[in-house]
Amino acid sequence: MGNFVGVNAMASVNIANAYLQIIIGSSIGTMSSLGRALGGGNVKKAKDIFKSAIIALGVISVTILLIGFFFSNGIALFLGANDVLLLDTSRYIQTIALFVPIISFKILFGFIGRLIEKPQLYLRGTISCLISNMVLNFISIKILGLGIVGAAAATGVAYLIGLIVVIKPILSKKTIINIYDGKFCWNEFKNLAFNGFSEGVTYIANVLTLFLLNRSFMKFAGESGVAAFTIINYIGNFVTLIMFGISDGISPIISSNYGAGKMQRIRKTLHTAVIVNLVIGIGLFSVFNLFSENLIRIFVNDNKPVIDMAASGAKIYGLCFLLSGFNIIQSGYHTALGNAVASIIIASSRGIIFIAIGLMIFSIFWEIDGVWFTLPFVEIMTFICCLIILFRQKKQGKSFICAPFMLTNRKIK
Repeated sequence: MGNFVGVNAMASVNIANAYLQIIIGSSIGTMSSLGRALGGGNVKKAKDIFKSAIIALGVISVTILLIGFFFSNGIALFLGANDVLLLDTSRYIQTIALFVPIISFKILFGFIGRLIEKPQLYLRGTISCLISNMVLNFISIKILGLGIVGAAAATGVAYLIGLIVVIKPILSKKTIINIYDGKFCWNEFKNLAFNGFSEGVTYIANVLTLFLLNRSFMKFAGESGVAAFTIINYIGNFVTLIMFGISDGISPIISSNYGAGKMQRIRKTLHTAVIVNLVIGIGLFSVFNLFSENLIRIFVNDNKPVIDMAASGAKIYGLCFLLSGFNIIQSGYHTALGNAVASIIIASSRGIIFIAIGLMIFSIFWEIDGVWFTLPFVEIMTFICCLIILFRQKKQGKSFICAPFMLTNRKIK
């Protein structure tokens, strides 16, 4: 998009990405409840949870589709698009809205594959989606010249291909979790909604983060500022999505072992995840400081003001990776155990509370540099919140963890 359409189109996609985060967030929340039910041997409850999730997600996804399609212009304005970016942002939202149910169920069914001991299926589905997206984007943007609409359609069709890959076992009655068994249960739906809300807050927080940052960069540097942030945000996503992937990957292990009362396996899994994310964070912090301009030129190569602005911000943004991995693991860990309140607090800290405080304080003194500095400030404050939660739970005898890399034994009733 940056090379073949322009930096303004790329900035428009970044603004519209907040709508996509809402779609993804609506698909999360079933894993923890399902994992604990299967781990505890309660297959009937697991089937009811899954059927309730399917029905609820169908209603939610159609609602999001209708809102996005018919009110795309208003959504684009609300998310921060100005007159220059409004049309492209609106078109992207309207086009991607048509694929909301496909995206939602691809994510749900893919996650279920981990619980039915087919994690490779989700991997194949994700790889198929990724490769298809790249190929279809090249065809629609470079060859066919469809611009922003082509980019959105390419993403939607790529998710359709991923859905086709992951849905097969869910369609078989031989699979322990499938679309035929179970029934809608209001109590299970309420539990799903409450626990899922904790993960949903993570994506709501992403939406608000993008919203606040895009508006701040627009205020201090116009479209170039949003474009610079878009580039750094895309590069940063290569890191944070790996960290989220590790968090998502350990979720079914933690929830099912918690249901089975196997605390030692939870301890080893959690320690490994925290250490791996820490190593990834240190590595990417180094890459951002040494090779930021080379990475930026992958996205745009002929706009020096944007390149310079992005390169300057990258060195500040890179500080986030030193703590973000731990914070992400903690949010996922609490969700896997059904501790939705702690997960909501962590997710809100990362994307709502401290992002607003940081922007309000730092941008007054340092303007655009203050906007960049807000991001590591958020991770530092969230890290402190995570430690407070862990130590309070340890004091109350409700937590496995008494320090970031230590666990205590917990009695299971």
